[in-house]
Amino acid sequence: MASGQRTSGGRVAPHGKRIVGGWITLSVVFDLLFGFLVGPHLPPGRMTSSAGSQQFDIKVLFLAAIPVVVGVIGYIVYAVVVWRDGRPASFEPPAQVTARQSTRVQAAWIGITTCLTLGLFTFGTIELILPAGAGGGEGPAPIWTPASKTVLPIQVIAQQWKFTYRYPTYGGFETDQLVIPEHTPVAFHVTSLDVIHDFWAYQLGVKADANPQSDNVAFTTAEQLGRFVVRCDELCGIWHGAMYNYGQVMTKSGFNTWALTTEHKLAANTKLLPPFAWFYSPSANGAGGSYYGTNATYSKVQVYGAATVSPAQASKPRAG
Repeated sequence: MASGQRTSGGRVAPHGKRIVGGWITLSVVFDLLFGFLVGPHLPPGRMTSSAGSQQFDIKVLFLAAIPVVVGVIGYIVYAVVVWRDGRPASFEPPAQVTARQSTRVQAAWIGITTCLTLGLFTFGTIELILPAGAGGGEGPAPIWTPASKTVLPIQVIAQQWKFTYRYPTYGGFETDQLVIPEHTPVAFHVTSLDVIHDFWAYQLGVKADANPQSDNVAFTTAEQLGRFVVRCDELCGIWHGAMYNYGQVMTKSGFNTWALTTEHKLAANTKLLPPFAWFYSPSANGAGGSYYGTNATYSKVQVYGAATVSPAQASKPRAG
């Protein structure tokens, strides 16, 4: 970059000041426009605490990236417009100072990029720790858990090619409907009965791998009522693309009514299920390894996965 170049009148053109001034002005303008007009509408929305946190993180990354993009494009445009070669072949270029020769330009470049990198590193680390219980799967023994001592456990059971959900504190019934209450911390215990799947509740900001014989825990708290989509986000076979369903966030009273009604309605089916455990053994669940074997019944002698869990134990978040 030429920091100074003599004009036809002998004055030095302040290219550096022009470029930096234009960069700062445009960066502020585009950051403000993005922050106020686009930021509130970024995915995944603000339906839950984890979704809101992720939206904030994405917004910050965009705000940090915009000045970089503006700087690169702005410099290219300035160079093309101001330094385009329209001179005769015999014209002798004036003396100029390039970026390679300018210690100020080099120091500014190194300083800005270093601060940006370290700042994003610090921001990412803090955002990983402070929203304890964010919607990413944290394994069977989460390091960071919600502060609340009343966490609703919901077991997500993946199989080719569907999701089902067990509610251990409501008799352990299992259903293909995912319903959660608002303003209540929820612990999703994600597991699989066959191959590797991935539980992705997009609008909830929850995403956790579903691995066989593994309990992957993800936390979130719903802050808005509404419906959301659940998809498998791990290639799991020929019908992977059709492995999705829908869920709903209800009021606390509405959820409790739904849960008690469903528990009573499915009581006969619940008796046929293996006792609630953190995961289940696929080999005990039918010829094809799926939870509902088409030509086989549940084994009466084989142990199903981990030790059974009482509703009191299931209502506590797993922590080591």
